[in-house]
Amino acid sequence: MVTLSMSKFCLRFVVLAALSAAMASASAQDAPHHHGIVDQPAKNFPWMHPGLSPDQRADMVLKQMTLDEKIDLMHGQGMRGWGGKPSPNACLGNGGAGFTLGVPRLGIPIIQMSDAAYGVRGSAANGRYSTALPSNLGSVASWDPQAACKYGALIGRELRAQGYNMTLGGGVDLAREPRDGRTFEYMGEDPILAGTLVGNRIQCEQAQHVIGDIKHYAMNDQESGRTEVNVIIGKRAMRESDLLAFQIGIAIGHPGAVMCSYNAVNGDYACQNKYLLTDVLEKDWKFPGFVLSDWGATHSTVEASAAGLDNEQPLDTFYGQKLKEAVQSGQIPMAQLDEHVRRILRSEFSSGIVDYPVQKSVVDVEAGFHTARSIEEQSIVLLKNANHVLPLDATKVHSIAVIGEHADFGMISGAGSGQVDPPGIAPEKWQKHVWFPTSPLKAVRRKAPGVNVQFDSGIKPASAATLARRSDVAIVFVNQWMSEGMDVPNLSLPNNQDALIEQVAAANPRTIVVLETGSAVLMPWLDKVSGVVEAWYSGSKGASAVANVLFGEVNPSAKLPITFPRNEADLPHPQLVVPPPGADGKLAVLRSGKAMPTFSVTYDEGLKVGYKWYDAEHKPVLFPFGYGLSYTTYSYSGLNVDAGPTTTLTFTVKNTGSRAGAEIAEVYAALPASADEPPKRLVGWSKVQLSAGESKQVSVTVPQLYLSIYDEKKDTWKLVPGNYTFMVGGSSQDLPLTRKVSMQ
Repeated sequence: MVTLSMSKFCLRFVVLAALSAAMASASAQDAPHHHGIVDQPAKNFPWMHPGLSPDQRADMVLKQMTLDEKIDLMHGQGMRGWGGKPSPNACLGNGGAGFTLGVPRLGIPIIQMSDAAYGVRGSAANGRYSTALPSNLGSVASWDPQAACKYGALIGRELRAQGYNMTLGGGVDLAREPRDGRTFEYMGEDPILAGTLVGNRIQCEQAQHVIGDIKHYAMNDQESGRTEVNVIIGKRAMRESDLLAFQIGIAIGHPGAVMCSYNAVNGDYACQNKYLLTDVLEKDWKFPGFVLSDWGATHSTVEASAAGLDNEQPLDTFYGQKLKEAVQSGQIPMAQLDEHVRRILRSEFSSGIVDYPVQKSVVDVEAGFHTARSIEEQSIVLLKNANHVLPLDATKVHSIAVIGEHADFGMISGAGSGQVDPPGIAPEKWQKHVWFPTSPLKAVRRKAPGVNVQFDSGIKPASAATLARRSDVAIVFVNQWMSEGMDVPNLSLPNNQDALIEQVAAANPRTIVVLETGSAVLMPWLDKVSGVVEAWYSGSKGASAVANVLFGEVNPSAKLPITFPRNEADLPHPQLVVPPPGADGKLAVLRSGKAMPTFSVTYDEGLKVGYKWYDAEHKPVLFPFGYGLSYTTYSYSGLNVDAGPTTTLTFTVKNTGSRAGAEIAEVYAALPASADEPPKRLVGWSKVQLSAGESKQVSVTVPQLYLSIYDEKKDTWKLVPGNYTFMVGGSSQDLPLTRKVSMQ
């Protein structure tokens, strides 16, 4: 009986969807094609007229919907592998993370969702292929909004090719805790850098006619006990850190959706947190899209609805029958329900998924490879280059040792919901080490065809040291694996890799270490090696990109988006805050029946996130935020500051070396002492392309918001009158140009 019911419903839905799509596209056969997307003309339904605004179109559809159709739009239909009662509509899904029903009789499509942090997840299960881009943290090291745009556009195209019309990527929580297992999915430690790049990614993702997403809103800065933890933090600290990254990302990218996080903030779970969802997101930022819960992060019906949660995922535990009963009993006003539905409809229209229905196609593999490689080339950070060991010259080197786990086969990636399936390999487990078949050994051999290149796995350090001793150069590939759902216990390289590097470097001082990491790592061997290259999780063509940098075909230009500390004792929280024994993911329930977290983490460092912490606490670091070397050199001169409602800085950057390169010129500001801020904050930058010997005048515009502080008492941003010191240079600790100006 159940099977028959499921079949009848799916058949009815599919027929209705096909009929509505046919009506909407009846005249489209002669319409022009743009990038594989067919223009769909207005047809039959008045809300299909593209000249109407998304708000007008959403309002028109809303008036035609039944209560059941509205509620269907407010929850998911489950996902493969998720516990709970299977949805009778499961046959309508496209795999991925799940889906929300549309309204086929009104031409409103199903929202087919896919995790797509650094590529479309779960493609192998559908017999498809996805490009793996460099990890989000890696891509931010490019400091390049154009690269972020290419990143988003590729994901948008591949989502549509695989039958999806919504992404669940867009992570932007700041790296307050560098041991956080999702650090690789996020955008570093600075809100302006993170917000700018995620905003550009989202903007170009949605240009492909998919609904964009920004997450995890908010303060989801650790994975340990993420469903149980209550984050305690002041409003000002929150607004000037994680929330500022969201504010900038939303202002630039205009995402159709915001995903609320698992954790609680100041006592209320994020997905029913009135301050986050209503006061800040809706009222202050005027966000017009919809809020969906992280998977299983909904804890109530009436309270969540009143706070501003629009869509529960992945099932209908709170937003199904309970929601209908709450509306019918008057606990939830119909106007409130309609507002939730209107926001979802608006995002469907504004993103274009109604006017441009998904048409499955074949992913352009070569184009994906090119994009992944070029972004990785801009994301690789050269951290050390003693005695100019790099770039390698294949005409002068006779033998090279390539050492490291799987370096003959591939490069590691981050796990969890962001995991992209490598070609031909479908991971069976959510948390599993996955290596993309991009072989460093083969890439080095291609760059040095006349050189004797030998491999050792490094499993036995003595064997690796023997190979290094008889080689001109040793390149050691090491890794730090990270995953959603767990934090790393420390920032050391796992599996005895530090000892491996020590022994190889003792055998051959011309040792180059290539880091495949999802966060910062400690380097007890730093003084003993000649070169260090940070490759991050490098994506489908990581090995080719790394080889291009090692052999000088590409001049590295990336800068760190996260501080590398000297040790864990210097972190704001030296001991990782974890759930108490026996918590086991269970929620404590107060007498009122309200679900509450079982433990708290207090972010008493407040405003001092990342480099701001190390500056304020006068702690030396291994490598500072914004740091990165090049194969050429740069000089700065001639700083002028034109202060006002919008402040503009002009200065000159010169390439003083012998080859072309790109310098990321960074601008910081120290606020007046009365502002009670950390010593300095990033307020802008410019990536400058320069030929050898070339000089360029650079102009950087700084919005007033970036120089303001948040006034908790007045709940508003303000510019503190006084003297502002602007600093310009190549990293947060190399700022040769300074200029003090008075601002009122």
